[in-house]
Order: sequence, then C-alpha cells, then structure tokens
Amino acid sequence: MKRDTLRPFPAVTLVMEDAGEYRRVNSVQAATEILLEHWPIEDGEEYLTAIRVCLDAMMGTVDPYAARAALIKAAEEAGVPVMQ
Repeated sequence: MKRDTLRPFPAVTLVMEDAGEYRRVNSVQAATEILLEHWPIEDGEEYLTAIRVCLDAMMGTVDPYAARAALIKAAEEAGVPVMQ
C-alpha cells in the first residue's frame, strides 16, 4: 500500500509566539511535524485529537481537510493564533 504522507490542504499560518515566528502549514505532513516537534503544549484533548487525525490522514483513512480542521482546533486550545 502506497501512502501519500504529504497530503496537501489550503494553507494556514500559525503564529508561534514562543519562537517569535510564523509557520505556514499546507499539508498533513507539515501539520504532524509541527504538532509533534514544535507545539507549545504537550497535552490537551484537541492536541491529542489533532495528532491522531493527522496520523490517520497520512495513512489515507481521513481526509486532509479533517487534519486541517483538527490543527486549527488544537491551535485555539493552545492559544496559538491562526491566520487563514
């Protein structure tokens, strides 16, 4: 089974205040990376849901748009501003 881990979606920009930078996220792969490696919190219901949804989207069992929506909800939970 071939997996398309990139899985693009319409870009969102996250304002990562601790790092003082903007991060443009336009794929499931990028969303998963930012959640696992650069996220300001390591708990929270929406955060854990976003990780699960992104991993499912990488496997092709969930639409990339669901991963985008989960990322936005996790950002709201963590207080990370989102520009769409």
